[in-house]
Amino acid sequence: MAARRVLKAVLVDLSGTLHIEDSAVPGAQEALKRLRGAPVTIRFVTNTTKECKRDLLGRLQKLGFDIAEDEIFTSLTAARSLLEQKQVRPLLLVDDNALHDFRGIATNDPNAVVVGLAPEHFNYQMMNQAFRLILDGAPLIAIHKARYYKRKDGLALGPGPFVTGLEYATDSKATVVGKPEKTFFLEALRGTGCTPEETVMIGDDCRDDVGGAQNAGMLGILVKTGKYRPEDESKISPCPYLTCESFPKAVEHILQHLL
Repeated sequence: MAARRVLKAVLVDLSGTLHIEDSAVPGAQEALKRLRGAPVTIRFVTNTTKECKRDLLGRLQKLGFDIAEDEIFTSLTAARSLLEQKQVRPLLLVDDNALHDFRGIATNDPNAVVVGLAPEHFNYQMMNQAFRLILDGAPLIAIHKARYYKRKDGLALGPGPFVTGLEYATDSKATVVGKPEKTFFLEALRGTGCTPEETVMIGDDCRDDVGGAQNAGMLGILVKTGKYRPEDESKISPCPYLTCESFPKAVEHILQHLL
């Protein structure tokens, strides 16, 4: 810790860390209020592709979280930015609720494939259409490659297995834009005036949240809510800076030991 700078920024995962679907993690709202009293910049970073940023913000505010839209950085935002840079027309394998974040992007006669979490679209016909486009040279863009995520009824497959299936079938490699990519974390800090060495990330996904953040030069705190499973902390190297029970415990550690 002596080699690190003073903590100036905290990145917080959403699903599994602050809430699980329409239920808040116990004590998370109050913990966020306490964190806002500290001299740090807070950003909320999420790989969710189930809903657009507007709907996500509404869900969080209904749960009592004091969050502004410009504090949220999503993998959908990163994906749209990449599409605009590449000037391609995507086949969007994303949930219908996420389409709002791609308004204005041309999708006729697609020449690219974008994969998010899209249970209603992960059928043979759509996957085969994506397969043929990629074979014909369309780039494969993965909003993220999470293996699974937490729902109220248990763990559920994420988009990662479907992206990997397309990679395998087409002998190609996807461009990944969400966590755990280093560029995602750096983009989340853009405009804050903070560096990775001045930042800590809190999340429930050991690989995507904590491993990705630490690879970008940040500290990573793993919480045992959401998708966490016993021994997850041993799946990355270096191991998390800290593993604790929940977001409120993570905030307590930050306030007591990192400021």
